[in-house]
Amino acid sequence: MLNKNVLPSVLSKGFNTVSNLSITLVIALLGVLGCGMINNMVTYKSPRARDSASKDAPFKAYSKPRGIVGQNLWKAPSVKSIQKNKEMILYGKELIVNTAKYLGPKGSVKPISNGLNCQNCHLAGGTQPFGNNYGGVASTYPKLRHRPGKIVDIPERINACFQRSLNGSPLPLNSTELKAMVAYMKWLGKGVPKGIKPKGAGLYKIAYLNRAASPEKGKVVYLKHCERCHGSNGEGLLKAAGISYKYPPLWGANSYNISAGLYRVGKFARFIKTNMPYGTSFKNIVLSDEEAWDIAAYVNTKPHPTKKFKEDWATNLINKPLDAPFGPYVDEFTEKEHKYGPYPPIQKAIQKLKKTDVI
Repeated sequence: MLNKNVLPSVLSKGFNTVSNLSITLVIALLGVLGCGMINNMVTYKSPRARDSASKDAPFKAYSKPRGIVGQNLWKAPSVKSIQKNKEMILYGKELIVNTAKYLGPKGSVKPISNGLNCQNCHLAGGTQPFGNNYGGVASTYPKLRHRPGKIVDIPERINACFQRSLNGSPLPLNSTELKAMVAYMKWLGKGVPKGIKPKGAGLYKIAYLNRAASPEKGKVVYLKHCERCHGSNGEGLLKAAGISYKYPPLWGANSYNISAGLYRVGKFARFIKTNMPYGTSFKNIVLSDEEAWDIAAYVNTKPHPTKKFKEDWATNLINKPLDAPFGPYVDEFTEKEHKYGPYPPIQKAIQKLKKTDVI
């Protein structure tokens, strides 16, 4: 059981600070990066100091904004509307926003993760449209997930993120922290009918390229739009206290591992499209589809912690994502082709296999 003493201490400060944190950190960039005990925790290294005086202001659009026209998108409820279980729900939100403070390498509760925050991947505390939000979690879980090949509930899904995106260890099922995060996610989705995925949940879909995503082209775009926050070596920028990141690392020892969802180029490209660079949202998109694909390819060609799970796609290869970077596959395309594309020929081959019942 994790230490519950942290809960009163958080609450005693008043949860107005949580709202402020959510606003301040809403656009904190990827963590990565879309969450068996780990045998060897990744060494936590502070990135080199950088002059960030010019990095505090959000990016301006580099071209005329190309926002997504959307109506009736899911909107998170206000914390003012919480009537029951308020303390647990607000603690759950605090854990999503400031994961590293409690569960990072220097966490006050238990050091079980790499220093990223859940909201580095699930923006604005999991409330931003097309920002990998939690709007559809309560309404769609438990559900069959093809990667493990079984029915997964919310606690299992959270722990998968801790082991993959946060490159750490799972929370005990009876821990206050896990229960609080579940309570928060259920509260966020309280108005969504069961079985419905609301508009704006998850990530925005973008079309496949007719060519392979290019790490070389991605580097050029990265240096223009991403380097100022994430660093030339993808190291991110650690806050002065040395506990969590202002801008998360995109590769290297403290980033997401190779089993995380964002290590898939296609999924990462979807995240980048509507959320990057800093200051971007679905309302003011900056990057083209090609730029998003190429940045994702560049970042994911860089080193990430190695951690694999033998159960991944073990019994369900036909439903393995086209951009899964590791074999085996049901088709004859190479790992490189699956990782970077082009994807239309792979998609066509798999559709043919499904229709002919070869698998």
